[in-house]
Amino acid sequence: MHWFVIHIFVISFALCQAEKPNILFILADDYGYNDIGYHGANIRTPNLNHLADGGVILENYYVQPLSTPTRSQLMSGRYQIHTGLQHADITNAQANGLPLNSPTLADKLKEAGYSTHAVGKWHLGFYKEKFLPMNRGFDTHYGFLTGNEDHYSHKACTLLTKGQPDVCGTDFRDGLDPSNHTGTYSTELYRDRVLDIVSKHNTSKPLFVYLALQAVHTPLQVPKQYLTGLSYLWGPRKMYGGMVVAMDQAIGKIVSAFQDKGVWNNTLLVFSTDNGGLVKHGGGSNWPLRGFKGSLWEGGIRGVAFVHGSILGRSQVVSKELMHVSDWYPTLVGVAGGSLNGTQPLDGIDQWKTLSNGNISPRDILLHNIDPRTHPIGERVYNDTFDTRVRAALRWKNWKILTGNPGNGSWVAGECAGLETKRGSGGEPSKNLWLFDLSKDPNEMDDLCDVYPDITRKLLGMLDQINSTAVPCIFPDPDPKADPALHGGFWGPWVS
Repeated sequence: MHWFVIHIFVISFALCQAEKPNILFILADDYGYNDIGYHGANIRTPNLNHLADGGVILENYYVQPLSTPTRSQLMSGRYQIHTGLQHADITNAQANGLPLNSPTLADKLKEAGYSTHAVGKWHLGFYKEKFLPMNRGFDTHYGFLTGNEDHYSHKACTLLTKGQPDVCGTDFRDGLDPSNHTGTYSTELYRDRVLDIVSKHNTSKPLFVYLALQAVHTPLQVPKQYLTGLSYLWGPRKMYGGMVVAMDQAIGKIVSAFQDKGVWNNTLLVFSTDNGGLVKHGGGSNWPLRGFKGSLWEGGIRGVAFVHGSILGRSQVVSKELMHVSDWYPTLVGVAGGSLNGTQPLDGIDQWKTLSNGNISPRDILLHNIDPRTHPIGERVYNDTFDTRVRAALRWKNWKILTGNPGNGSWVAGECAGLETKRGSGGEPSKNLWLFDLSKDPNEMDDLCDVYPDITRKLLGMLDQINSTAVPCIFPDPDPKADPALHGGFWGPWVS
């Protein structure tokens, strides 16, 4: 009887594991709001369109204006003001990383019984080996650690010492070890790795694949075959378009691999950008939204995203419910049947009922950021609430407030210059306070801070309260010991 009970327990456990959905999270890099087919882009994305149409398109979804901030909030479920990463991207030679005091999304999914794999870009710190992906919950990692590199040589360069030339090194890891893949295009390299993972996966365990593509980040590079049919584009936009086509085709092949394995019907796909597109020389477009990558305007933070999977129980849905990248943490852990025990206080909110049932979003407040290190702008508007000289932005219901220097506030249409307003409206260099009703003005054209002073002060009060919970910003100077020349020509951990 004793062995019979154990046998039944093992079978039940295996069945429970098998019922958990596989999770494929695809994070595109610098993918603009106006660069996907269903937004009317002049670049065809048939695979992405098909997947989005068969799921839930998220049209009130927000990321951060830069890479590290978005990735840190995805992996931690916490605002960057609570991890010390509220200023900018982690640079190649910074002794910095996503804090180790709270488990990552991968940690929690692994704890829930998942096989976990990271493919592509990390950009969450690597100065010590304990910050590498395989020490942050991933069973395997295949990709690069910094924020940007050549798509073929996989070399990354950075300024180490002011007044001196940049230092360069190869940035690629297979697991914990440096690896050389010179000559192979990044999107194809990562596609093939995911195909291999899926092919070899033991289906007795649920699968989590985090595919953080290098596409469509600069430098604008792409094999010639992906430029076929793009003769109507020119300059950076054409090269960017080819990179989008390569990404779209790679995703199509990855979906086919899940189907061939017989696991697609039990797979939840999440597709998201990490920030707004880089316009002009970067080839991206966020039109008609204002601003672009690096800014707190909508073009820098309103992200392309959708979810697809039979577990949703619905398709051909466009959701306008408010959602943030930090929400994926509790949402996916919940879908996986995992536990949030042991985490630091989360800022992300479980959105599963919103995604699957169409419930009203439980989120009505969203902090875009508070950055104390960006140079203050203008004079303080009020002395008894949040300092408007500080770069910050916050969303409350349909209202959005921006303070300080939000970044370039231009409206840029495709290859055109657009309306060039360096930061704010009307070319006022010392202006540091804006209020918009995004339900009526999604392109941030009509500043209402003087029209609705009570709402303006209410949102400033919210910023003041949230700012009281912030931890100190961590942004150290480059460390000369990170020079790849000291580490066999590769970027990697340099502090023991």
